[in-house]
Amino acid sequence: MSSTAGHAPTASEYIVHHLTQLNTSGHAQQNVIDWSIINIDTVFYSVLIGAVSLYFLWRAASKATSGVPGRFQAAVEILVDMVADQAKGIIHSAESRKFVAPLALTVFVWIFMMNAMDLLPVDLLPRIGEMFGIPYMRVVATADLNGALGMSIGVLLVCIYYNIKIKGAKGWIHELFTAPFGNHPLLYPVNFIMQMIEFLAKTVSHGMRLFGNMYAGELVFMLIALLGGTATVMGFVGHVIAGSVWAIFHILIITLQAFIFMMLALVYIGQAHESH
Repeated sequence: MSSTAGHAPTASEYIVHHLTQLNTSGHAQQNVIDWSIINIDTVFYSVLIGAVSLYFLWRAASKATSGVPGRFQAAVEILVDMVADQAKGIIHSAESRKFVAPLALTVFVWIFMMNAMDLLPVDLLPRIGEMFGIPYMRVVATADLNGALGMSIGVLLVCIYYNIKIKGAKGWIHELFTAPFGNHPLLYPVNFIMQMIEFLAKTVSHGMRLFGNMYAGELVFMLIALLGGTATVMGFVGHVIAGSVWAIFHILIITLQAFIFMMLALVYIGQAHESH
């Protein structure tokens, strides 16, 4: 981060700067909610990493052989088998699994790759961006609530699609008004409200869980970077040790969060196949 008003940034200024999104307004967002603003960095990195993830999956499929697999192919096969087994245990429709299993695999790889951006040095890409006149840049799209909720809303849309496909429009609407408390006119409003609360709670918690963990991890890396910014040998040594330990531990977090998001997506889609 460049100096502010001719002096080095304070710890709070450093963190606030790194937590500010590059958006279409051209300046830091002033309101907590502003529907007129699009976070350009979140869109850019999510699309870029999505394309990279699809390329790796395509490369694995195009290079697959029936003989002795290489390490890359073996790793992808293990991942595919794991996702396929999870999908088979949750979604019993073989026809649905033809779409849902590849979707779950794509979601896992995509989120894992986005989470892994947190392992890059905190100041690396933002400093490069400043060289090209970009004042703000956040590179972890999943640490932006907009990105995390966007993906959970995508899962919600898939759930609505399968609710209608499996049960029919009339069947799903009937379920909205008759479950969970039964088919009685007096209970119709209560059932409908409960169903809407359930859909809202699942969608919000799905995105918030991913966002909260990645945001916290990003913040820890910033605090460790501040430790390295102290003009002492002990501060630098502590920065290296703490950064290395947290990065190793964070590998588990980024993998676990991608797996949890994928599993919840499978569970919610599986629930859309069930009738009350």
